[in-house]
Amino acid sequence: MTDAAQIADRYIAVWNETDPARRRTLLADGWTKNATYVDPLAAGEGHEQIGALIGAVQERFPGFRFALSGGVDGYGDKIRFSWALGPENEPDMIKGTDVALVEGERLKSVIGFLDKVPAGA
Repeated sequence: MTDAAQIADRYIAVWNETDPARRRTLLADGWTKNATYVDPLAAGEGHEQIGALIGAVQERFPGFRFALSGGVDGYGDKIRFSWALGPENEPDMIKGTDVALVEGERLKSVIGFLDKVPAGA
């Protein structure tokens, strides 16, 4: 049985990892080799592209951190969770909801939705 909460926790950890080498390790451990990520602003396929996309978000929003927001749902090979992104004093400046397909305990495909994005972000 898939542990949706554990997968979501690992997902958030990848987005918060600022060391590129460590991020590559986390991607290799938690994502399938040909995993895909897509949201309204970006897309990537495979560990290298997804890692670069995460690095670009960190450059755009230095010091911001992701955190899970609310519960994590899952059934079969699907999970859904919401997250918040922001600096420590405004942790929910940006919000989103992601839906993912998993293969065992690894992410196979993530589709991200942006629920709250301030002007100019």
